[in-house]
Amino acid sequence: MSDDTPSSEARLRLRIFFGDDVMLGPGKADLLEHIRETGSIAAAGRSMKMSYKRAWSLVEEMNRSYREPLVDSSRGGTKGGGASLTQAGESVLAHYRRIETIIAREAAEEIAALQTMLVDMSDGK
Repeated sequence: MSDDTPSSEARLRLRIFFGDDVMLGPGKADLLEHIRETGSIAAAGRSMKMSYKRAWSLVEEMNRSYREPLVDSSRGGTKGGGASLTQAGESVLAHYRRIETIIAREAAEEIAALQTMLVDMSDGK
């Protein structure tokens, strides 16, 4: 990296708004991924430093917003609870991640141009 190039890498954060009430963004997509990985809404929330209540609220919001629920969950008890992505959840997550990839690839040159215009902050100022 040359001296006139900012030290931090650019990152793209995509939020898709569907009307005034429904939004899909990086937090919800990450939550879906963590639910898939952990099998638990609570564990997914913890791994994201998110409260249990907030994680559940986001899952309920997503489940209400789509024709089919994105997350299937069962309460705890003697057998323990759990959560998993439904087929719709897997599909929504896959579409979102593909859109991120497409946008990042197509915008890479423009993002790089913007980055070269930034003040060099490598000295911590």
